[in-house]
Amino acid sequence: MSLDIVGDDLKVALPTGETVRFAHLDYAASAPCVAAAAEAVADLLPRYGSVHRGTGVRSQASTIAYELARDVVAEFVGAGPEHEVIFTRNTTDAFNLLARALPPGTTTIVFDGEHHANLLPWPNPLRLPAPSSPAEALASLEKALKATTNNTLVTVTGASNVTGEIWPVRQIAGLAHHYGARVAVDAAQLAPHRRVDLTELGADYLAFSGHKLYAPFGAGVLAGRWDWLDAAPPYLAGGGASAAVGDRPGELEWATGPARHEGGTPNLLGAVAIAAVCEALTAADRDVLAAREELLLDRLRAGLATIPGVTEVSLFGPEHPRVGIVSLAFAEQDPADVALRLGRDHGIGVRAGQFCAHPLVRRLTGRGATADCGTASGLLRISFGLGSSTEDVDRVVEALRNT
Repeated sequence: MSLDIVGDDLKVALPTGETVRFAHLDYAASAPCVAAAAEAVADLLPRYGSVHRGTGVRSQASTIAYELARDVVAEFVGAGPEHEVIFTRNTTDAFNLLARALPPGTTTIVFDGEHHANLLPWPNPLRLPAPSSPAEALASLEKALKATTNNTLVTVTGASNVTGEIWPVRQIAGLAHHYGARVAVDAAQLAPHRRVDLTELGADYLAFSGHKLYAPFGAGVLAGRWDWLDAAPPYLAGGGASAAVGDRPGELEWATGPARHEGGTPNLLGAVAIAAVCEALTAADRDVLAAREELLLDRLRAGLATIPGVTEVSLFGPEHPRVGIVSLAFAEQDPADVALRLGRDHGIGVRAGQFCAHPLVRRLTGRGATADCGTASGLLRISFGLGSSTEDVDRVVEALRNT
């Protein structure tokens, strides 16, 4: 199954009248579609129908495709008998589902370095400051864990959507488990760049989005331990989530397993697209893909370092491992204006702003915790992955040098 990018030859017209290939460097927001996902959806469309319970050929074929997609994703994340895979809309939806499934009174420990999808949904949150090193993260986490006496969930990103830095998830998980806590990992930015495995990460739960994983069809995944999920009320009450409904209010039996939290007609095409990409990535040599990305990242960062007035931001320092995401602060320019000019004058797509990570961006820009979250100018983010090239990297460096 092909990992070639659909639309990689997209052309855009510049104000000069010149036509150039569009350089998409905003993968961290939404990665482009790969051929494997597009082909899987196109193959299913002639047989598309509603999943589960139908006896017609369309429904039967769609049900098989949907449950096969679940199996493929389960293998992709290393799910075992103690885990289940639930299809959601995206990572935000997945964590809102998990938040509602937590036992009453559960304390949630979360760092201020998180995307809002992993910062806002949790009940009883204990928010820790974004650390300046992995050692500081572990020290502050241990202090917090020692102070908790009830069910505790530690939730952490696998890779930052702002800096690209890979968080010490295995060490965090080991520490959390030592104190009897569970761990949820936001793998939205990690999964497109590195292998993700529940056991290897030490995670109890893992979530990611299809649109970050080259499958932009409006679906996501929550994978993790089934006990809390099966004990919780359904995330969406309705058809599919119910096993039996009586004649009077309250006379009902909820389904168990993934169906319990997949009420209504699910996004079959999104699930199939995600599975196709998972299968293609599993078949690929992820080490080779990661090494290629490292070369692009080194080339980009070396070029950016030569541009006056531009500073790469980070929490853990310039040598810390990261995925293909770099965010920049500007001494004298508004990042939004720079991003606009890159798109308009150079045919380069990047992202400017706070990236749904307001506390972290304020920390990185030195604005402080009291800054108005609606007024910070933010940063400019360059992000890439499959389909990105040295030409793309050189173009954005040269454009920034002349912008």
